[in-house]
Amino acid sequence: MIMNRDTVDLLRVEVHPDRETMGLHAARRASRIIRETAQRKGTVNVMFAAAPSQLDLFAALLADERVPWESINTFHMDEYLGLPADAPQGFGNFLKRELFDQKPFASVHLMPFSAENPEEACRAYAAVLQAYPLDLVCMGIGENGHIAFNDPPDARFDEPETVKVVELEHQCRQQQVNDGCFSSLDEVPTHALTVTIPALMSAPSIVCVVPGPTKSAAVVHMLSNSVTTDCPASILRTHRDAVLYLDKLSAAAYANSEN
Repeated sequence: MIMNRDTVDLLRVEVHPDRETMGLHAARRASRIIRETAQRKGTVNVMFAAAPSQLDLFAALLADERVPWESINTFHMDEYLGLPADAPQGFGNFLKRELFDQKPFASVHLMPFSAENPEEACRAYAAVLQAYPLDLVCMGIGENGHIAFNDPPDARFDEPETVKVVELEHQCRQQQVNDGCFSSLDEVPTHALTVTIPALMSAPSIVCVVPGPTKSAAVVHMLSNSVTTDCPASILRTHRDAVLYLDKLSAAAYANSEN
């Protein structure tokens, strides 16, 4: 059941009664895009976000027997710098645990999170993305409105690089504690690698999954204010084939602002 549909500029918005229903509808669209692209091209290149907010999407997608897993090349959009290789908080490790190790993907391309030369790591991952142009990005947004690790106010809609090193903003780091990934702010790395906004937006299709009350303020900023790097996620309003999936809790403040 869809509680509400809306369109803000070009961005389609769906509000669902709970996380499970939200994840199911998002997965149905992702599955359709993957199947159609694989049929047309033979392979499909999909980038996933590593966050607890994406688990409902993952569960529904993994349960979909129509998905041609052997045709999917996978990527992820950001990674901490400085964590041990086996750190469970590492985004690559998270995605392997929750998704990539569950099915026989064609290939899995992970960012390093103990890179001795971060700038070289950025160039290397950018070269991979150039070789495998994205077909679909499955993402969320942060409590501060970030997409990937493109935090305000340093995010750029005209960023010339494909992957870059960033210093994480305080609210972004606090979110990792709020999500239960780290027990204290001191444990959260201060720097990371991220795919940039133009690279994310280059994908022909975007599925954006945003559940929970902690994201409600960011949703309002994203949908109700100007398209600006003060809320990097607002750029999705300019994409020709992006859908934002919300649950009742993440949509509550936006619904109230519309009344």
